[in-house]
Amino acid sequence: MRNPDRLDSFYDELKKIHKEHFPDWRFGQWCSNFFGWLASEKKTDLFFPEEDKVIEYIREFAGIK
Repeated sequence: MRNPDRLDSFYDELKKIHKEHFPDWRFGQWCSNFFGWLASEKKTDLFFPEEDKVIEYIREFAGIK
């Protein structure tokens, strides 16, 4: 079983990025836009990457270097 504590840092980072880069987007709006970007730009199904890779994608989506 994966360590559930890994989720704390993932959600903390997600929350920070959402608040700083997409503050006007509702969560569902953010998810829809990010998931669409991930599928079209990265040709990636969200089901497979681990949280550390998803955060990399989220940073890229937000324009964070």
